Parts: sequence; structure tokens; C-alpha cells
Amino acid sequence: MSSDHPTSNGGSPLQIQPTRRLPDFLQSVNLKYVKLGYHYLMTHLLTLCLVPLMAVIVVEASQMNPNDIHQLWFQLKYNLVSVVICSTVVVFGSTVYIMTRPRSVYLVDFSCYRPPDHLQVKFKQFMEHSKLTGDFDDSSLEFQRKILERSGIGEETYVPEAMHSIPPRPSMAAAREEAGQVMFGALDNLFANTNIKPKDIGILVVNCSLFNPTPSLSAMIVNKYKLRGNIRSFNLGGMGCSAGVIAIDLAKDMLQVHRNTYAVVVSTENITQNWYFGNKKSMLIPNCLFRVGGSAVLLSNKPSDCRRAKYKLVHVVRTHRGSDDKAFKCVYQEQDDNGKTGVSLSKDLMAIAGGALKTNITTLGPLVLPISEQLLFFGTLVAKRLFNAKVKPYIPDFKLAFEHFCIHAGGRAVIDELEKNLQLEPVHVEASRMTLHRFGNTSSSSIWYELAYTEVKGRMRKRNRVWQIAFGSGFKCNSAVWEALRNVKPSPNSPWEDCIKRYPVDIAV
Repeated sequence: MSSDHPTSNGGSPLQIQPTRRLPDFLQSVNLKYVKLGYHYLMTHLLTLCLVPLMAVIVVEASQMNPNDIHQLWFQLKYNLVSVVICSTVVVFGSTVYIMTRPRSVYLVDFSCYRPPDHLQVKFKQFMEHSKLTGDFDDSSLEFQRKILERSGIGEETYVPEAMHSIPPRPSMAAAREEAGQVMFGALDNLFANTNIKPKDIGILVVNCSLFNPTPSLSAMIVNKYKLRGNIRSFNLGGMGCSAGVIAIDLAKDMLQVHRNTYAVVVSTENITQNWYFGNKKSMLIPNCLFRVGGSAVLLSNKPSDCRRAKYKLVHVVRTHRGSDDKAFKCVYQEQDDNGKTGVSLSKDLMAIAGGALKTNITTLGPLVLPISEQLLFFGTLVAKRLFNAKVKPYIPDFKLAFEHFCIHAGGRAVIDELEKNLQLEPVHVEASRMTLHRFGNTSSSSIWYELAYTEVKGRMRKRNRVWQIAFGSGFKCNSAVWEALRNVKPSPNSPWEDCIKRYPVDIAV
């Protein structure tokens, strides 16, 4: 730390010049603590106002003598009708509230699939296989090499068995095999960790955007685990990387209707039949980013599960920009001029994602932000609109609402932009960056790998709030907010348990 007083070469203090100005307190005082104090004051304003009132009531009550108490009882005795009516209203209102209030949805546990090591693909191997297929020209190969180097993914991500073959074999059978390995691997671990019998599952929701065979993926799970005949099963397709939050929202709605049951949500994506073998640059990017992965989540509306559950679902906010043509087509599955099928990513993707995020947090903000942040935002908005003041728009501090952020690991640019625009610290996006590096873009399941990372790091404490943010084709931005019910420890067979000591790593771009 440097001294506040300049010194001469000999070390003795120099005489302070009369023209020296006082220090700029706006620069020297850490405004973070001022803001935290303001936040604390506004958050506890009601409590601070009630405490003196309660103190006055206690003092007055302590000064009552037996005669005063007898007089109060006498007045109540002769107003029996009023007492009965008030009691009836209170009982009736309480009963209606208890019967109609939303049921709490608990996250008992979740599991992320860890593919076998022989499916790992290094950059050199990726480029060699791409060249040996004979489908890519030199320009496309160079483009893929640059994307790999700049993407933020590491050398240990996984591609399916079919893509390791030369030539690749993107058959229906290979795609079913990949789907089965991922879904059953995650579910086997989930059932083992929770001791839940498959027959106890009442609701099943599966989401996979690009692979939707007949029978469906949900039917594959029903057949594999012999689930009961009256199970409510759903299969969501074509909804992109944000479909995991949509599936959670659907399961939540079903749990409001069906009492005392479990819901399982399986999120995955299929690579085998969706690899692009053409030379259109905008369709080559998914080859470099998307990797094998999947998750299974066990939800419950049973009050008894509150004791063992990890999290409670607080909010789900969904935003859909599909009415805008540019947003609708910014992530678009199509055929190129040579009839090769792939997913095209528009150059406007980041701008469209930013607009969707803005709409989403405008809805989410009032639900989660402390009153202090809402008043600051509202104040700047009024000043700007009514008085035409040249006031910079106030960006709410979401760090006051959430301790942990799980940002969809769609790519380095997505994480960079959210870190910048939400004014987050590197630790807040660490889980997203490390998930992208270790597992690549696993589509809708990436937010669960990130939550698993946070748990293995031992950072999840009781009452901590987690914000899961996901983007997907359509274009959609969806948010889920969870609250930790205890100090959460990682479940057995976490995808991170044998490599977490190496993370975080520095990602050179």
C-alpha cells in the first residue's frame, strides 16, 4: 500500500504545497458499502418502523393493572357477536388461503451425465477427423480451427460414438443409442442417489430440440424403467437451449394439479444426426460448440420432502420473441445450397439475445430485487421521462438478489456479454466458463452442470438464491430462481468430482 505523503530521496516527508486539494471522497470512499447500507435500510424499513410501535405496545401493556384487564374482558363479553363474526372471517379467510395457495415445488436432487473418457475429442483429433471426412474445404477447416481456439471450450469435451468413426455414421440407430446412453445414465444415477422407485414417478417431461423419433424419447424412458401406466408424460422438441427451464415450468404447473407426487425432468440434445457436413460458415459453428451431455432433475410437491430437498423453486419467468422475424430466424435449422442440413446462427444473435434478456429481467426484477434497487431504478426512469434529464439508465444490481448465477454456456461471447451487462464479478460467471471449458455447450442441460460445479466447490449455503438463465431458438430467454434449503453438498457421482481440483483454469483466447 502506498503512503499518502510524498517523500524525498532521503525518505523524509516533503512539505505539502498550499495548493494541494483535498482528496476526492467520491473516489476514495468505497461506494459499495454506502450502497449496501442503503440496501439494508430499505429492505428492513418496515421492521425498523414496527420495532418502536411494538415497544410502545409492550410498555403500555406492562402498565395495565388487574382492573384494566377486567374492564377489557367486560367489553369483549358484551360484544360477543362482533367477536364471533371476526373469528369466523379470520378462520374462513385462513382456510381459503391454505386451500388455494400455490403448492411449493422442491428440487430433491439432480444428476448430470458424465460420458466415458473414450468419447473425449481433442482439437487436433477434431480437425483430423473433419479433414478425413472429405466434406469440408480448406476454408471451412480453417474457420472451424479458429472457432475452436476462440470458443472457450477445452480439450476434454465429448462427441458421440458415431462421430468418432471414419466415415461418421449418423444413423437413426446410432442417434437412439446416444440418446439412451445420456438419458439412462443420468436417470440411473438420480434414482440411486435419491432411493426413489421409478414406479413412484407421476410426471415425466423430456426435452430434446433436434432429435424427436417415434416412439418418443419419453416413451423410451417409460419402456426402460417400466413406469406406471397412468404417468403424465411430455416430450418437448424444437425449443432450443432454453427448453430445460420450459420443462421445469411445465412440471411445476403439473405439480400444482396433481397432489403428493414426483416429477422427473430430463434435458438433453442429440449430436449424432445433427452434425453439419457442409461449408456454410454460419452452420459450422454448432459443430465446434455442441457436445454430448444431459441431466435429470427430481421435483416433488410433497411437504415431507422439504427436509431432504436441496432447493425450492421460487420463480420461473419466460420470454418469447418469436413474433419478430429476425428473432425467429436467428437460430434456424435449414438446408444449405447443396442440401446439407444444419443449424444456422445469425450475426444478429447477440443483439437479439440482449433484447430478450432485457425483456426477461424487466419482468423478473420486481419479483427478486430488494426495494432499494427498485426505487433507484424507478427514480432514474421518472427523472428521464418526466424531466428530460440526461440521466444514465440505472442498471439494477442483481448481485443483491442472487448469490449464484448459472448462465447458459452457449459460448464465450454469451458469457462475456452477460458478465459485462449485468456488472458481474468473475466469480459469478466462473461456473459457466468452467462448464463450457470442461463439457462444451451441452444445450439445455448446461445450467445443471453449472449448478453441480457450484455445489462441488462447496459454495452453496442455506437461503442462497440461484439464477438460471437460458437462451434458445425462437427466440427465447427463460429464467428460473431457486432457493437453497440447506448447506448443499454435492451428490455422489457428480460429473466434476474427479476433476474439480483443476478448476478454475485460465482460459487463453
